[in-house]
Amino acid sequence: MTEAADRFTNFHARREAQVKEPMGSLALVLTQWIDAPQSVWGVPGTWAPRVDGKSGVVLTADATDGITVNGELVDGTVTIDGPGGADPATIVFSDSLRGSLIREGDMTGLRVWDANSEWIQNFGGIDAYDYNPDWVITGQWKPNPEGTTAEVGKKSGGTKSEVIPGEIAFTHEGHDVSLLTIGTGKALQIVFADETNDSETYSVGRFLFVVPNPDGTVTLDFNLAVLPPCAFSYNFNCPIPPKQNRLAFPIRAGEKNPVTQTGELLHP
Repeated sequence: MTEAADRFTNFHARREAQVKEPMGSLALVLTQWIDAPQSVWGVPGTWAPRVDGKSGVVLTADATDGITVNGELVDGTVTIDGPGGADPATIVFSDSLRGSLIREGDMTGLRVWDANSEWIQNFGGIDAYDYNPDWVITGQWKPNPEGTTAEVGKKSGGTKSEVIPGEIAFTHEGHDVSLLTIGTGKALQIVFADETNDSETYSVGRFLFVVPNPDGTVTLDFNLAVLPPCAFSYNFNCPIPPKQNRLAFPIRAGEKNPVTQTGELLHP
């Protein structure tokens, strides 16, 4: 148990460091969808959608604005590729402000990251349960036919079609559970809720990332359950747990809530 508890301690320390990084979850101060020529709060330039409908935006700025895209100072009008484009952009506004593009459906948005955000300044840590080996559970992998998808709800409304590679079945204290997974790579994402939400843990739910074992089992270490990005910044629109992933029992393991330096909730 000592070795496993030490790994958990290291994991938790890395998580607290990651969310404070210049483009970590606490740094996201704005997400703005660019659906017409417009200004963006807090940063210079005029931002517009691409006329060819591709992922990305068109930026117009003066050299005095000091915006660089992929290391080049913008002086005039430039087209910036978004996710999936040939040359995804690195956008820098100042020593502390950076930008990135996000794509959902046929819309491209600008995200603004502030390495000195109020949330970073006030952050004291991630409150979490103590390591508990009882919450390392073995489940059974049940793959879906290739191409299976489902509409998954989003925190701020709407849904997104997600690839559902399979489900993970296990039994806990008389409850038969089959957790839906999301993802296309080796690591699969579980978005789940349980009876601790809103009283002990973040109200929306938590994430757990797993990889099926070669023998068809899956190790569910709920000590590694993490808060979604929207627990750290209001500017994320995270997936919410599907109905079958809303568990009728408490999981007292993993992360609870981000807290301030005095131990209060960062986002009460």
